[in-house]
Amino acid sequence: MRGSSLAEPAADPAAGLRTEYPFVLPRGLVDDRGGVHREGVMRLATARDEINPQGDPRVRHNPAFLTVLLLAQTVTRIGAVQVVDTAVIERLFASDLAFLQDLYRRINQQGHTEAEVGCPQCGARFAVDVAGAPPGGF
Repeated sequence: MRGSSLAEPAADPAAGLRTEYPFVLPRGLVDDRGGVHREGVMRLATARDEINPQGDPRVRHNPAFLTVLLLAQTVTRIGAVQVVDTAVIERLFASDLAFLQDLYRRINQQGHTEAEVGCPQCGARFAVDVAGAPPGGF
């Protein structure tokens, strides 16, 4: 069995591994001045992102805090907020937190942000981007 080397590319670089996913929050983060920030970016999680929080005392005390830590590590921007930490994630509305949890699950387990839906009138099936990005990105 031949060993793997980190110096060797695992795939053709032209294939383009997508590592960042833009999103639009349903409600938005309200900053100290009353400004609302809805557009953001989440990156793919690494193994370290998932492993390190397991030893955090806040997670041991309250397992639900794992979500806050994971999102604080993988959400790289919300609007003009460039440093997203646990305090920023804790200030989100519950609907935005749920949205980001679902987005995290989709991009890290399924590898995409699309969901198949059906038209209630004609029954046609099509894909929609649940990240909320308008066609063609931002």
